[in-house]
Amino acid sequence: MSTNILKKENIELNKSLATKEEAIRYVGGILNEQGYVDEAYIEEMLKREEITSTFMGNFVAIPHGTEDAKKAVNETGISVVTVPEGVDFGDGNIVKLLIGIAGKGNEHLEILSQIAIVCSEEENVEKLIAAETKEEVLQTFSEVE
Repeated sequence: MSTNILKKENIELNKSLATKEEAIRYVGGILNEQGYVDEAYIEEMLKREEITSTFMGNFVAIPHGTEDAKKAVNETGISVVTVPEGVDFGDGNIVKLLIGIAGKGNEHLEILSQIAIVCSEEENVEKLIAAETKEEVLQTFSEVE
């Protein structure tokens, strides 16, 4: 995964987030602060969540915007936030690893597939949730080619 898409500034470890909305706003906020998206994108991430949950199983959620959100994306990027205590995404789905995605054009599809590969391995997810340094997170994602 290219270093512009996921860099240290996009990673936050051991956060405590009370609600699904707070969690989505947090990962979207990182994308916004780092210049990947305009603030409007965060609202589209919340809309997307209302349409269909971004919970993927295995303690992972991948919040991202709706199709309409594309105009709010400046460049492709992802944010990674670990919530070891978990945040309830509804229906008993607990999320401990949040991966926010903003994709220019269709670039998000490639990113999604790379994330899916990483997160399909339970031990990778455990490693990411337990990570104590941002380097460990970068390392886990960089092993996927």
